[in-house]
Amino acid sequence: MKCLLISSESAEVLFHWTDPEFQQNVQEQYGASQEDGQGLPAFEDSISTLFAPIIISCSTMVDRLGDSYTSFTTENNHIYVLHQFDECLYIAVNGDGEEDEGDLRRKIYVMKKMIEVMFGMVTLSSSLLRKELRPQDTEQRARLWKHLQSLLETYSHLRENDQSFLVEAVERLIHPTLCEQCIEFLERRLVQQLNSSVERAGEEVLHAFILVHTKLLAFYSSRNASTLSTSDLLALIIMAQNMYPSNIDLDDSNPEDIDSTSGSGPESFYTPEPSPRDGDSSSSDMPVRGSTPVFEFVDPDVQMAEDSLHTLDVPPPDPSTPRRVFLEVSLKDGLYPMMPHSMYCLPLWPGITLVLLTKIPTSAVAMSVYTFLEAFAKLEKRLSEGMEGSAATRGQPTIHDVRNKLDKFIKALGPSEMKCTQLQHVWTEFKSRIARGGSGFNRDLIQSCKNMKTQLCGIYRQCFLIESGPADIPRRLSPGLQERAQTMVQDKLMDWKDFLLVKSKRNITMVSYLEDFPGLIHFICVDRSTGQMIAPSLNITERNTSELGKGPLAHFIKSKVWSLVSTTRRYLQKGYSTVTLRDGDFYFCYFLWFENETGYKLEAGDIPVLPDDSAPIGMLAWDYYRKLLRYYSKNHQGEVVKCYELLTVHLGVIPTEVILQHCRQLASKLWEPSRNPLL
Repeated sequence: MKCLLISSESAEVLFHWTDPEFQQNVQEQYGASQEDGQGLPAFEDSISTLFAPIIISCSTMVDRLGDSYTSFTTENNHIYVLHQFDECLYIAVNGDGEEDEGDLRRKIYVMKKMIEVMFGMVTLSSSLLRKELRPQDTEQRARLWKHLQSLLETYSHLRENDQSFLVEAVERLIHPTLCEQCIEFLERRLVQQLNSSVERAGEEVLHAFILVHTKLLAFYSSRNASTLSTSDLLALIIMAQNMYPSNIDLDDSNPEDIDSTSGSGPESFYTPEPSPRDGDSSSSDMPVRGSTPVFEFVDPDVQMAEDSLHTLDVPPPDPSTPRRVFLEVSLKDGLYPMMPHSMYCLPLWPGITLVLLTKIPTSAVAMSVYTFLEAFAKLEKRLSEGMEGSAATRGQPTIHDVRNKLDKFIKALGPSEMKCTQLQHVWTEFKSRIARGGSGFNRDLIQSCKNMKTQLCGIYRQCFLIESGPADIPRRLSPGLQERAQTMVQDKLMDWKDFLLVKSKRNITMVSYLEDFPGLIHFICVDRSTGQMIAPSLNITERNTSELGKGPLAHFIKSKVWSLVSTTRRYLQKGYSTVTLRDGDFYFCYFLWFENETGYKLEAGDIPVLPDDSAPIGMLAWDYYRKLLRYYSKNHQGEVVKCYELLTVHLGVIPTEVILQHCRQLASKLWEPSRNPLL
């Protein structure tokens, strides 16, 4: 019983995702549509009717009390978590006990992050975002919602099964020699050839990286590129996985003895595939994640609604068609969020993908739009705080620069564009209000600021979200150039592909740590400064056997690790950087600490305490650790401060002093063999 809904203040559904059980419950309660081809709108109406009282209640509380509830639990133990972003209300629901308030809040923030990556600065205008999320055309709306639903399902799957998405950090394949070779190949051959080709249509490859499932084999950024944030990289991995899902059960291969190839010695070991049991189905009959769910009921009305949805199915995207993504760019003159890039996701083999991120020729327009948006947002804030219009504008040291730059910007856009004409009109009105002054000046100028921001977002939308211009003008890397890039990397990795697929499931194993750390069952170490993590593999599938076995014990340990991460986040939210607790036969430890560039451990300081309804701790939806590092660095001016986390699981019979000694030794050992920076 799971649901996520995005609604306007007027209870208009902007997006919804439901699991089969919740969908069945709604359809049984309100009935399916009786009209041909109207299955989707009928379900929209039903879910809108279901949530309307909550949405209206929330809006009423905001209007009359200036406050609203963030979560509540019903008598049947359904948990509702709500969060208002501007004029969009996000509601996440769980009724099966599998998710708590923290999980639902995290899901809301991740959904918001994915929408920002897809729509960029259009998300800063509620009116424009409503149009993007709810297109007038029903088929277009169905395709968009299906894509967003698929992204959410992909994220949920990764968070439930992948440790890197559990702790929200990037996991690298540990093979220094191959990684170094691949980085050199990306730099000196691939990116260089792509950027020197006449077929790139003005685009410039800024970042290139190779994924093996969700693990990073190699990452290269050109000299002109900004650092790619961990938040954006995790979002891109979700998108890549959504386009080309990894199914560990299906793409398991029988690994040969590759110890000599990997050079990893005792870190790589393999368990033979079990003999097939009677009645086992072939791999072709096994359900693949992302396929259409099979409902347990066969109501004809429901079947009709499903059939109408199937008619709206679209084939998988053409790999040669890039996706427009909006990512953070950090330059010398400041930070620019949601800058437009093109993302090319090129499959090499099942489970191995090449991703290219390019800078588009008109990206300077986005930087100008953000600069103007920031200036008007600051002015609006000063006016809202009660400053007189003239004082507010005088308080902005760059207001005259903004005026001159915006005049030049509008002139450069050209008068032919409809949006540009509207922007020119609103800008002229804004300048006349400043010159006019008088009573009511404050209130009118605040509205003018809002209008300017909406018009600027409209220009941004027209430039980067709407396909314009003659169809015969290439606006991307040519298909031939993409194919050559794909072939080059395939040739480079041809002899390694089977090894890489196996290595991704046995990246690090506990075997090599047991001699030095007897009693240690599992650990996760995260470098929050670079957003990278190291942990032994915990792949538990029907065909694979982990070091912990294949039965209830393996699943039990995995559930304990997931539970430990959730527990430590709650303590970190309350300001605790160290947690030790005993749970039955196990002993859990968590440490967060800071070091300087030389590896010297810095004195522990106070960790800020966050309210219960704050953004979830992590690096995907909201980079908590970036803010934490900034907060801690205030007392260490001139030093490069790094932040680390370590989680360990020991057998409870191990003495406490030995466990703490293990943690100290493990923390100093872990990052030594993998210091080569890939990010």
